[in-house]
Amino acid sequence: MDTTTINTSNSADVTAQINAVYRDESRRVLATLIRLLGDFDLAEEALHEAFMAALAQWPEEGVPGNPRAWLVSTGRFKAIDQLRRRARFDVSLDDIADQLDAGLGAVTDEEGEEIEDDRLRLVFTCCHPSLSPEARIALTLREVCDLTTEEIARAFLSSATTVAQRIVRAKAKIRDAGIPYEVPGQAQLPERLESVLQVIYLVFNEGYSASAGDNLTRHDLSAEAIRLCRLVLTLLPDAEVQGLLALMLLHESRRAARTSSAGDLILLDEQDRTLWDRELIDEGSALISTALRSRQFGIYTLQAAIVAVHADASTPEATDWVEIVGLYDLLLQMNPSPVIELNRAVAVAMRDGPQAGITIVDELLTKGILGDYHLAWSARADFHRRLDQRDLAIADYREALRLARLEPERRFLEKRLEELSG
Repeated sequence: MDTTTINTSNSADVTAQINAVYRDESRRVLATLIRLLGDFDLAEEALHEAFMAALAQWPEEGVPGNPRAWLVSTGRFKAIDQLRRRARFDVSLDDIADQLDAGLGAVTDEEGEEIEDDRLRLVFTCCHPSLSPEARIALTLREVCDLTTEEIARAFLSSATTVAQRIVRAKAKIRDAGIPYEVPGQAQLPERLESVLQVIYLVFNEGYSASAGDNLTRHDLSAEAIRLCRLVLTLLPDAEVQGLLALMLLHESRRAARTSSAGDLILLDEQDRTLWDRELIDEGSALISTALRSRQFGIYTLQAAIVAVHADASTPEATDWVEIVGLYDLLLQMNPSPVIELNRAVAVAMRDGPQAGITIVDELLTKGILGDYHLAWSARADFHRRLDQRDLAIADYREALRLARLEPERRFLEKRLEELSG
């Protein structure tokens, strides 16, 4: 380990440096400790012990020239000491401590690339497809993003106890099922990467358009998803990672225009487009171009391309609905989905008129698809409203209101009903 130190006489400065190291390096250190120790809980204890040691030693000895390596080595030795103490009650732990101690030298700068790989290993382990989607989300936000169980619970309108239980069960399954702590090989990578991207997208969606509650959006949660996707893209350049990041950035660019000062929903065609973040739009558009050129893109890139068409339109009337319908056709070929069919119906209604949209939605409802999805009834209501079929629109808006769980959406639907009933 590099033992050179930064001299300082101000313990407050050192404490500030330790806080900065925790913010910038703690997840990297944890990922490496999980690899070295083979146990999530032991690694988390070791991380805590390492930073406690830093708080005690660095003000006196100076900050190491390689804080991350110091913390990894210190955490590992603290874990070994902890196992030896517990071995008084469980002899098998002494054998584990011996195995961890054997052949492990100090962590050096030369291991930097492997340490970065550790972060990717951690992402793939937390997002393993054998875990439930809820467990993947909770474990990823806790271990990779460093959100507390309370923060995760608030974001998903759950209890901290429920979130904690999901995390505990996920760790136990990883341990008991022998899920490998590794980046999958080329044969498994596409399927496993899809699981990672799905988790990131689910986290973003809950932050960008919450499924229930008083607020339409939770900025901190969507920001975590974007940060996580940037990390995955840095560690694993891939067209679909680029596509997902582009999709999230383009959606995020509209955040300031999506709600009023009172928190009420503003539809896309009524938004003040001067509030859209052009830097995010430009970054997202560049990522889409790169992903499309690779010809290795998938559903996230196509969705991002659709959002980009909206972003390119300076006014609602300038939107190229022909291109959007064409992109939805491609998306449906790649990923048949009733929700995508509904979104395509909205685009078709803008291209060909409301009646064309009603025909598509009625086919979905007749098949028993999306009957309990409030946005299907809301879209159908809007088509009838645009055709001046007031009674049919009112009936559909009432059904949408019955199914909606998010308060800003409920207020929007109630406002539509008041307008039609007045």
